[in-house]
Amino acid sequence: MKKFSLLTLLLLFSAFICLGAGTALGSNGNINSASLDVNLTNQNPDYARPGEPVELTASVQNVGNADLKDITVTVNPEYPFSKISGENLVKEISYLNARQDDDDAAVLKFRLMTDSNASAGTYDIDITTTAKESGASSNTITTTKTIQLEVKGKEYAQVVTISKANIDIAKEEPLDLIITNTGTSPIKNLVISWKDPKGVILPVYSDNTKYIKYLEAGDSVTVSYSVMADVNADPGLYTLDMDLSYEDYESNEQSINTTAGLFVGGETDFDVSFSESDQGEISLSVANVGNNMAYSVKVSVPDQDDYRVSGSSSTIVGNLEKGDYTIASFNVASSQGAGSLSNNTKSSDKGENETSVSMDSNPLKVQIEYTDAKGERITVDKEVKLEMTSGNMTAQGPGGQSSSSGNGSYLLYIVLIVLAGGVFVYRKKIQEKIQARKEKKSGNKKPEDPQV
Repeated sequence: MKKFSLLTLLLLFSAFICLGAGTALGSNGNINSASLDVNLTNQNPDYARPGEPVELTASVQNVGNADLKDITVTVNPEYPFSKISGENLVKEISYLNARQDDDDAAVLKFRLMTDSNASAGTYDIDITTTAKESGASSNTITTTKTIQLEVKGKEYAQVVTISKANIDIAKEEPLDLIITNTGTSPIKNLVISWKDPKGVILPVYSDNTKYIKYLEAGDSVTVSYSVMADVNADPGLYTLDMDLSYEDYESNEQSINTTAGLFVGGETDFDVSFSESDQGEISLSVANVGNNMAYSVKVSVPDQDDYRVSGSSSTIVGNLEKGDYTIASFNVASSQGAGSLSNNTKSSDKGENETSVSMDSNPLKVQIEYTDAKGERITVDKEVKLEMTSGNMTAQGPGGQSSSSGNGSYLLYIVLIVLAGGVFVYRKKIQEKIQARKEKKSGNKKPEDPQV
């Protein structure tokens, strides 16, 4: 009984030694089989990401009863996966023993590239194996195994469009930001905020933060602000620092920081009014009533039906800061002749009569050109109603000669008044001398009272 047990133990030990030798051969690549089983044992990363490589680990096991040789394993990628340059998608195994355990399977690794525009989802990949039976028959065995890879899209949000390139100073203006999910997976809990480091541009009626609960891949959303630039801001380009934070597919918080430029300052406005006139020359007061400085200001009287300009029709007045004004003068006459002027006589506060002249035709058209803070040349059209006395504007007659001047008449009146006053004074002095002589001759005696 003891001898039989000892013999049994020796036989079992010999079998164990043989099995260990076969396992050692299998781990060295000399693996045998007549039926192949291919499985995906690992994927790195766990989910394929668009634009990134993915590494696949496959086990190839001979589960049949015949040994196999010259085994070839080929991965056949389809969209969204493709071959990486320099990577081999065909691997070879020289030998596989029959009836292998899991631990004896051959382990192969393949690397594939995921397309950058791949959408989230599950995709199939075929792995094809060919092998020959070891022995006299040398039959060829072909097996195709389909494995599945999961792709999780890439989340990425960006500010695609800003509605304005510039805003005016001290003026409330709308500012719209268009946010687009340019990734391939939806994003959630998106928070958008912005800040001007210099504090010149600030939001009004709300803070600088907006919240978006969910945004599908490829979709856009518009967030609106009301903004205003400081009234004392210097014109120029200002930076907006933008921050976009969101949660990705796995609820991990992501953040994107970007910048945008916004120009502060731009166009301005003018007020033009009639100032005075003198013998056909009119003076116009030009004031910068906007919030921005105007550079290289030029004032012109363009060609028009009711008026004509003698001499230069344009004058350059230089730079005008906001709130500043200047005077521009032109020689302007009616192009309709004397009939275009209507004379009305009225009494002045001093009891004198003066003749007023008003234009029956359209107001005078004035054109202002200037360069704004962005360096662009801007043209502004204005109209001015002319109100003048006849002594301050020369009406042109049919032959182009000037009519009688109010200034000459006024001087004539003064001369006549002075002469009349001189005559009056002279006559008064003569009468005083005559009276003095009479009194001297009479001895300055008083007549006596008559006696009763």
